[in-house]
Amino acid sequence: MNNVELLQNVLAETRRIVDNTSEAQLAQSSPCEGWAVRDVLNHITGGATLFAISAEEGSVPDDLVGQLMGGDNLGDDPYGAWKRAADRAETAFTQPGVMDKMLTLPFGTMPAEAALNIAVFDVATHACDIAHGTGQKIEDTETFEAALEVGKGVVTPDFRMPGVFDAEQPASGGAPIQERLLKFGGRRI
Repeated sequence: MNNVELLQNVLAETRRIVDNTSEAQLAQSSPCEGWAVRDVLNHITGGATLFAISAEEGSVPDDLVGQLMGGDNLGDDPYGAWKRAADRAETAFTQPGVMDKMLTLPFGTMPAEAALNIAVFDVATHACDIAHGTGQKIEDTETFEAALEVGKGVVTPDFRMPGVFDAEQPASGGAPIQERLLKFGGRRI
């Protein structure tokens, strides 16, 4: 499976998890320190939109960056906002020629493939945050195994800092993918 297909599969599993999250569960805590489930959903909704815009236009207009990276991206329709953002990211990365582009994101300019890898790992990790916070399990283990491998290429030592990706936590090789992915992302579960 190529990384565009990997993104599609990560988004599909994340949609399933979000669809099975009740409104009451949005207020529950997640393993992402200091964030409730709704905060995580807000983050991946803004992130999916950010990556989509960069794939569509090459960069994200400065006036949108703050909103997408820290504003309320869910409004009164968290499920619909997430669906629209995920659909837009999927469409953006499947357009002909997009993988030949250089994309400018708030954290640097990079080939589209590198941006796609960051998106894959970020959404997969946060899907696990939501699943853990709502008592769900990752069902598409093959996709999330692949996302973890992508993450190992994305999360370099300079990416590891409190509030982003803390130090990797120990996990046995036989642990479920959800636990291994969260612990690789520095979650203390």
